[in-house]
Amino acid sequence: MHRDSEEYFYWLALKSVPGIGNRTFKRLLTRFGTPENVFKSSPEELFAAETVSPRMVSGIQKVKGEDRIRKELAEVKKRGFHLISFADDEYPGYLRQIHDPPPILYVNGEHMPRLGVAIGIVGSRHATQYGIAMTRELSGGLVESGLTIVSGMARGIDTAAHEGALAAHGKTVAVLGCGLGTIYPLENKKLYHKIAAQGAVISEFPIHAMPEAHHFPIRNRIISGMSLGTVIVEATTRSGSLITAQCAMEQGREVFAVPGSVRSFKSTGTHQLIKQGAKLVEDVTDIIEELDPILHPQNICANKEANNAGVLAALSGEEKRVLEALTPYPIHIDTIIRQLSLNPGEASGILLQLEIKGVAEQMPGKLFVRKID
Repeated sequence: MHRDSEEYFYWLALKSVPGIGNRTFKRLLTRFGTPENVFKSSPEELFAAETVSPRMVSGIQKVKGEDRIRKELAEVKKRGFHLISFADDEYPGYLRQIHDPPPILYVNGEHMPRLGVAIGIVGSRHATQYGIAMTRELSGGLVESGLTIVSGMARGIDTAAHEGALAAHGKTVAVLGCGLGTIYPLENKKLYHKIAAQGAVISEFPIHAMPEAHHFPIRNRIISGMSLGTVIVEATTRSGSLITAQCAMEQGREVFAVPGSVRSFKSTGTHQLIKQGAKLVEDVTDIIEELDPILHPQNICANKEANNAGVLAALSGEEKRVLEALTPYPIHIDTIIRQLSLNPGEASGILLQLEIKGVAEQMPGKLFVRKID
């Protein structure tokens, strides 16, 4: 259940005070508890916090633009959007951890509390067919593994990332560089509404904010901030996607890069990231394997180890070989066939035996997971 939008009046009011950015807002929130308490504090109490200037104190002492703020809140309600503040439980957990989280988010969608762990995918607006195909494949595979895709709804790679997630019936989040009342690019109008229905469209900008150039680097930190890791597909050395990658690194998140042709200038940025240590991605398993230790830290007791050893001892050599190729995340049978040089009939038979013995499980779409550690 979302709060009534009126409860966010002081959040928007404090955000509108000249000079108070996200970091100052966060420090004030830590000191005074709520934005309303900030406005109720005396100048002496505000100066004691040692985070505000005389100009900021003057702005806090008198709420300006009250009519504009109330009009904004009414617009949120009228359009069926809602607000999520830094203090709300449904605020994205990973985003809360960055040094300058947006105090308040505008949201079109109903699934924020159920989005789970997210992965960002961004890249060129002028993508090649190779880049689009790789993005859709990765996006679809990641949502089938239970992850949520976060991107920016721009042309090219961003659009392919959202489409791949939706096609696989997964969840996806679009972070806009404008307000929720402005669909940009306009050709993504249908996509905008599909994302809102199956995930969420979010922004930290007021409803009618236009897609100004300086908004996009600001929104990029939200894409990486919401995500455990970010995948870059087709980026030149001057691409805005590299800003997202830089944000991810500064936030202590994983960075992945999909290589392209060494003769294509469209991949010079991704190749640069790989040289700098980004994880090279050929298929979805490269991402899953890298994130698995973070998502599932090992905590295996002695009894479980003994039970596992007994089960493994009863497997044939070929069964053990196939089982070792499986992970807790779904892997397609074609991947297993390719990795182990098996023919389809052999692979299907062995996987069936592993299912019968309770150490593997088949998921929809000919995907298999390992059930034993």
